[in-house]
Amino acid sequence: MQACADVLPHAELSVGMHRIDAEVAATEESRMVGLMYRKSMPETRGMLFVFDVPASHCMWMKNTLIPLSVAFIDDGGRIVNIEEMAAETEESHCAAAPVRFALEMNRGWFQARGLKKGARLSGLPRPH
Repeated sequence: MQACADVLPHAELSVGMHRIDAEVAATEESRMVGLMYRKSMPETRGMLFVFDVPASHCMWMKNTLIPLSVAFIDDGGRIVNIEEMAAETEESHCAAAPVRFALEMNRGWFQARGLKKGARLSGLPRPH
């Protein structure tokens, strides 16, 4: 499963002065697998989930071995809310408003950089 990181497309995102190398999960299959079974993730790496339509999408951590933070992001690139997620749990963490994107980073990444609701990301793929 770790090999998945090598086959997904990447996008370079930025928020403020911070750069993120994001694997892009834009298909139903890649969104279902997400970061499952991985034992670690580099500090500047993340996974960007791209959904077909804006909605109050939810994430969970089944079979995900590393604790993560997820930022739910609207079409304008603004963070709607950030949720902290414990490893290997099935609790749903949902967007507070309709979003097209969710960005998973190592747990605490957003907080450590002072990033909160309203922060704007650039480099997001444009909707088709």
